[in-house]
Amino acid sequence: MKTLVINQRENTRIPFLRGILTRSLLDAGMDFQPAFQVATMVRKRLAKTAEIGTGELRKLVLKELSKNAEKTVIEAYRTPVLGPTRIHVSSRSGGVSAFSRASHERYLQASGIRASVAEDITTKIYDQLLASAVETISTTHLGFLTYLCLLQEQGKKAARRYLVWSEYKSRDEPLLLMIGGAVGTGKSSVTTEVAHRLEIVRTQSTDMLREVMRMMIPERLLPILHVSSFEAWQTLPIQDKKRRDRDLLVAEGFRSQAELLSVPCEAVLQRAERENASVILEGVHALPDLVKRAGGGTGAIPVQVTLAVLSSRELKARLTGRSAQEPKRQARRYLEQFDSIWRLQSFLLSEADRCDAPIITNDDREKAVRQVITTVNDELARNFDCSPADVFGEAVGDLGDQPEKSDWRKLVPLLARG
Repeated sequence: MKTLVINQRENTRIPFLRGILTRSLLDAGMDFQPAFQVATMVRKRLAKTAEIGTGELRKLVLKELSKNAEKTVIEAYRTPVLGPTRIHVSSRSGGVSAFSRASHERYLQASGIRASVAEDITTKIYDQLLASAVETISTTHLGFLTYLCLLQEQGKKAARRYLVWSEYKSRDEPLLLMIGGAVGTGKSSVTTEVAHRLEIVRTQSTDMLREVMRMMIPERLLPILHVSSFEAWQTLPIQDKKRRDRDLLVAEGFRSQAELLSVPCEAVLQRAERENASVILEGVHALPDLVKRAGGGTGAIPVQVTLAVLSSRELKARLTGRSAQEPKRQARRYLEQFDSIWRLQSFLLSEADRCDAPIITNDDREKAVRQVITTVNDELARNFDCSPADVFGEAVGDLGDQPEKSDWRKLVPLLARG
């Protein structure tokens, strides 16, 4: 039986929802797990209750909170923050949505701001909006407020990065990001996090493209397609492989395989361009040369980076960990072929250096993710020549001359008028 919550003031009857109560407890300062447990316990206690008033429900929740919750949480839930419980943000298209701290933090991180700094900036802005009883603010006013906060709290460099990213997001141009590197360098995990922060929905692995080609072309016709990138040299039609330079053999084998994969890789990038959708192409075959074949005259922005692990001991440790955690990926074979993997990485780094493409050492994933995002921002900044007025137009104009010299906190009521 579903319990109905009666709000006599607003004359509404809505079902009790555990998720809504959990969110209210999170807003009061509880961590997710204890908040979820309290909400679950309340739902159990209401199992045989057909209807309950909002006041009685609040008393029931407070009774559960009194058992283990901190006093600050209990007080915050008992007495909600004065002023608007939700700040609304209006877009240029006329849409209205609730201010999301998570989205705001992610947007800051997308401009190259550290996660800890992004959280701090978002909290300061949100608290100031609440303190000023702001109910609605436009995206341009919020953007300019964030810019001013960064400028005064973090300096010109951080503010400029945010300005560059904001200007790019106002345009209708897709980002074609390619993340290459040898096996074990963390391409997939870095790609997943970068895609999340940049809000890129489409990602494509070159390994998956190779698998599709394997289904279409049998091994007897193209054996080089049916082996790993670091084993491709073994299928080359060369009789005296033992006499040849191993570095050159590994490089030549990989080049031959990569040339086959360049066709579907280009197809992925071209489709993203046609559909005006950003994409991340990741894998050992996502080479710097692809940049020359992408974004030609379409407005798309191609960026390529190569990940590297420069310690052989560290790379072996990663492959060993992969063997233990993901046995289906046959990582033991990677360790047995480590010499070829290391030689292939050397070749990939040489190619990146030859093409003046960024090389990012992935010793720490968070740092690597931030460096990839910074590389994207640097590419966007190459042709950037905009002022805050160009990006946030109406918001800057509302504040008259030189708003950058005013304390951003004192400008909140003025910005909120938009």
